[in-house]
Amino acid sequence: MTWFNKLPRLVQIILLLIPGVNWVVEIVVRWSTWLKKKGLIRLIVCIIVTIPSGIIIGWLDCIWCLLFKKLCFQ
Repeated sequence: MTWFNKLPRLVQIILLLIPGVNWVVEIVVRWSTWLKKKGLIRLIVCIIVTIPSGIIIGWLDCIWCLLFKKLCFQ
């Protein structure tokens, strides 16, 4: 989780724009956040992101990252 937040904003956006890469980044960031902070909402989001349709959530997170400088529900 912290490695993603330490990246420059442009690199974060680029990682979240590429379909296959954003899915992998989402899975790694979401599950590592859940392991550290726990929580039911984070667990539900982790499970949703893990299925292949999580790529769409990655694009939504790209917009969220542009606006708020972090992933949604992170």
